[in-house]
Amino acid sequence: MATVAAGGVGVGVTKLQPHKSKTSSPFLGQKLRIKPLNGSQLSSRISISNPKSFVVFALGGEWVDAIHNLFVGVGVGLPCTVMECGDIIYRSTLPKSDGLTITAPGAILALGALSYLWATPGVAPGFFDMFVLAFVERLFRPTYRKDDFVLGKKLGEGAFGVVYRVSLMAKKPATKEGDLVLKKATEYGAVEIWMNERVRRACANSCADFIYGFLETSSKKGDEYWLIWHFEGEATLADLMQSKDFPYNVETMILGEVQDLPKGLERENRIIQTIMRQILFALDSLHSTGIVHRDIKPQNIIFSEGSRTFKIIDLGAAADLRVGINYIPKEFLLDPRYTAPEQYIMSTQTPSAPSAPVATALSPVLWQMNLPDRFDIYSTGLIFLQMAIPTLRNDSGLIQFNRQLKRCDYDLYAWRKTVEPRAGPDLRRGFELLDLDGGRGWELVTSMVRYKARQRTSAKAALALPYFDREGLLALSVMQNLRLQLFRATQQDYSEAANWIIGLMAKSGTKKDGGFTEAQLQELREIKPKKSSPQRNALASALRLQRKIVRTLNESIDELNQRRKSLWWSRWIPREE
Repeated sequence: MATVAAGGVGVGVTKLQPHKSKTSSPFLGQKLRIKPLNGSQLSSRISISNPKSFVVFALGGEWVDAIHNLFVGVGVGLPCTVMECGDIIYRSTLPKSDGLTITAPGAILALGALSYLWATPGVAPGFFDMFVLAFVERLFRPTYRKDDFVLGKKLGEGAFGVVYRVSLMAKKPATKEGDLVLKKATEYGAVEIWMNERVRRACANSCADFIYGFLETSSKKGDEYWLIWHFEGEATLADLMQSKDFPYNVETMILGEVQDLPKGLERENRIIQTIMRQILFALDSLHSTGIVHRDIKPQNIIFSEGSRTFKIIDLGAAADLRVGINYIPKEFLLDPRYTAPEQYIMSTQTPSAPSAPVATALSPVLWQMNLPDRFDIYSTGLIFLQMAIPTLRNDSGLIQFNRQLKRCDYDLYAWRKTVEPRAGPDLRRGFELLDLDGGRGWELVTSMVRYKARQRTSAKAALALPYFDREGLLALSVMQNLRLQLFRATQQDYSEAANWIIGLMAKSGTKKDGGFTEAQLQELREIKPKKSSPQRNALASALRLQRKIVRTLNESIDELNQRRKSLWWSRWIPREE
């Protein structure tokens, strides 16, 4: 009940339940008396008209203190529907936590979350790169204008731009003349600037050393993107393979001298092994950060004279699948000579990329569902075949090989059985090189050139294969050795177990020791496939529901992307009017 008195305010608390707890309290069963603050104020009084209710009268703001003291001092009572009548929870009796409590489900959940955040292409590194490193880099990177350069020799020209070797004007000191490369791109220039900046922050040693990129706008020429790199060298792998001395000409470039070894398959194999290791290391670094090149070929692999290694160039066709940049479903840029059979890095049912934070958060799921990095692996396998077999190093030989492989359903074993009986000396020599050391080279190439992307090896798994057990021409750095040991420790190899079982099966039923007995063979024959369990049926239903949800989300995201008219990331490119 509530009562209003002259000059004061009354607050009533009705139906206060009697306390039945065994714990004694100085507040329980006592009448509340509120004394006036000073003599000038009217006295406060408490009238109890009913043992189950009471009324508190106060003047001014003193009734607030009375209510506060009541609930804080006496305790906090919950309704009878929640707790037994008469029970009161005291603040002083609540348990106090001494520290963080770790439980098994919590630890598993935390480890799962960390694994997801660091899984390829990396959610946590992606947010750090986009919102921290990219911002800091823009504050300290050098700036250039088109008037700062003097054009020199033209190094190349393509459908999307022209490449020059340039030098800086005299007013720009601290840079040697002619040690820069400039590319004027009219299309896909914004994409290439983004990709090169990403690579410079994440894996600078994998690609050419990028310096700066900006957009120039003019009324006559329209938009032109200027990209500047440090000069790495002029020789591409395609140029080197056209030489009759390949691969010996690469040996002198890598070592700076000719080895005192006789020419032959062993020496050639060591050189090709070194080239393949460098290409796969570069690809693994790109793929680990979420970038798929989509145009791997000898023309886009350049030899760096400074580091004496091969690096990847021309990222205009690359797709950044960490944030979804330059990925458009049902559209592709490729060289038909080196492209994988699927032609797309991801399923055509995959939607266009949503906003950058959403795309980054979902990137590990899409990566594991589609394995887009296997697209580059197929192209690298063809390059390996070209280096091993001289007849495939020209366009006509490569095109003919692709036709033959297609007729064999992209099965290298079937292709070899078809062409080996009538093979020429160059083709036979290539097979002999791949068959060295028990066929380790053939094992590598057959794991890369396969029809289904999911059946191909990754760059990490390829580096863990026995083909790279030898040192090669160059000694590996400490970091490369650590990476190789990590790859080999994390890649499961069941080939020895499979060969052991095959050997046992072959000895069974013969006079040789070590095969299966008749009883064991009978047990194997009597093994029947397991029937579907309720758990398996529930899992299948969950997967069908998941596909339905994904399809609905894809349609919604596509609809939203159609409304976007600008590329948000292109706004970060410096402009020169």
